[in-house]
Amino acid sequence: MEIFKYMEDYDYEQLVFCHDSVSGLKAIIAIHDTTLGPALGGTRMWTYSTEDEAIIDALRLARGMTYKNAAMGLNLGGGKTVIIGNPKKDKSEELFRAFGRYVQSLGGRYITAEDVGITVDDMEIVKQETDYVVGLRGKSGDPSPVTAYGVYHGMKACAREVYGNESLKGKVIAVQGLGHVGSALCKFLYDEGARLIVTDIFEENVKNVVKEFAAEYVEPDKIYEIKCNIFSPCALGAVINDITIPKLKCDIIAGSANNQLKEPKHGDILMQKGILYAPDYVINGGGVINVAEELTGCYERERALAKVSKIYDKILKVIEISKKENIPTYIAADRMAEERIEKMGKIRSNYIRK
Repeated sequence: MEIFKYMEDYDYEQLVFCHDSVSGLKAIIAIHDTTLGPALGGTRMWTYSTEDEAIIDALRLARGMTYKNAAMGLNLGGGKTVIIGNPKKDKSEELFRAFGRYVQSLGGRYITAEDVGITVDDMEIVKQETDYVVGLRGKSGDPSPVTAYGVYHGMKACAREVYGNESLKGKVIAVQGLGHVGSALCKFLYDEGARLIVTDIFEENVKNVVKEFAAEYVEPDKIYEIKCNIFSPCALGAVINDITIPKLKCDIIAGSANNQLKEPKHGDILMQKGILYAPDYVINGGGVINVAEELTGCYERERALAKVSKIYDKILKVIEISKKENIPTYIAADRMAEERIEKMGKIRSNYIRK
């Protein structure tokens, strides 16, 4: 791929390749924009099939974090790390300590946390080598349940728009992906009386959710065809695409996965089909709000949850912009985030550690 061309097209600041021969570390840190403050974004560990695939994922996720942090009202820019490897067998203390040293070398331009394939225990090891890590035990901890809490409130806002009532009781909700966020979301939905249809590539995840929340299981490739009120993508990105859109039988798409639209045109198609799409980086912003509370120096869970519940209002604002300007919701969300970045950019320069 033409890396510098891609960075120029989407205005990235920095791409850092991290290698350590002893631990086998192969990581990519992408910093998109630090107009609002230091770049904050989690670390993902995944079995990428090619290096280009890993680079693209890091770049796309970092840009998404810029918009997410701006939309959440945080004084933080966007960044992301991907570690190439199998999270079930390639982890080691030396790998995470080597990664921590790379984070420390950036001098505070980038702050990391956990993401797909990474745990709080992993971040505790990273913390041994750098000050720039959040989501730690004894502080905000695992952000997954709080991310799910934000998605839950965003769903209720979507239901209010589509059905005239925010209640999810009796609604059929198809959840794709039952990891930490997806399973936590299922609990919120089950407690409100929603009917759950679920899928995941990992059998153990499925067993737990089916047992605890009376959910119905379908094969992974069948989830798109389920007739439901809400389709909730909570796995990896690009699941809304040319192949899946014709199969969808839902009124709302609202889930925690990042980069759900494979291409911008797919957001346009959803609008044409009358499917309300909750932009991913707005509805899944609860986790970053939660870990950002650590940066205040005094983490308070209740204060964080109160802020996360406001995702309900942010989704309603995106819908309002979309309707007023007759534009797809993904564009409305971008405008909301870009407006804040532009205004703050006039009074702040790129973040430099003092």
